[in-house]
Amino acid sequence: MNMNSSHSLNGLQAQNINVSLESGAFLHQVFIAIRASIMMLILCGVLYTGVVTSLGQLLFPFQAAGSMIQQNGQNIGSIHIGQEFVSDRYFHGRPSAAGYDPTATGGSNLAPSNPELRARVATDSAAIQTLEGVKAEQIPVDMLAASGAGLDPHISPASAYLQSPRIARVRNLDEAQVNALIAEHTDMPQWGVLGQPRVNVLMLNLALDAAQPE
Repeated sequence: MNMNSSHSLNGLQAQNINVSLESGAFLHQVFIAIRASIMMLILCGVLYTGVVTSLGQLLFPFQAAGSMIQQNGQNIGSIHIGQEFVSDRYFHGRPSAAGYDPTATGGSNLAPSNPELRARVATDSAAIQTLEGVKAEQIPVDMLAASGAGLDPHISPASAYLQSPRIARVRNLDEAQVNALIAEHTDMPQWGVLGQPRVNVLMLNLALDAAQPE
C-alpha cells in the first residue's frame, strides 16, 4: 500500500468516526428533549392542574363548580352565564347572537351598516315598545345590542327600571317594591372604577319569585 492510499484510508476512518460521534450526540439530544417533554407534561399537565383544581374546589367550591345557582336541589343556571327569559312575569336580558349557548359563544359580527342587523334591531325595538309601552328613544341600547360573547348575564339598571311597570302589573305588585328589588340587586363598578352599574337578570328574577312565590 502506498503512502497516498494510507492517507485516504485514515481520512475515511476519521470521517466515519466524526459522523458516528455526531449521530450519537444528536440521539443524546433527542433523548434529553423527549425526557424533558415527558417531565413537563407530568408536572404541568397532571401535578400542577391537579393541585390547582383541588385547591380551588377546597377554598372556592362555589366558583370552582361554575358559580351554579340551585333551586330544589337542581342547577338552574350560573350567575356568569345569561339565559333567555320570555315570560312577561320576568325581566328580560340582552339579545344573544349565540342563543345563550355556552358552547357557541360569539357575536353576529355584523357591521352597524349591515341591513340584517338593522332589521333585527328594528324588530326588537318594535317588540319592546309594544311590550313595555315606551317609545323607541326610551329603550336603553343594551336591550337592543347583543354582547360580544352572547352570554352577558347583566342588563343596565336603566333596562331593569324600564321593565319595572310591566313586572309590577303582571305580578300585581307595587312598582316601588319592584324598583327596590332592582336597587338591591344593582352591582356598582368594581372598586368604584371598573365596569358600569349592572343588574344580574337571573338573580333579580329569583328575587322576584322569592318576593311573590308561584
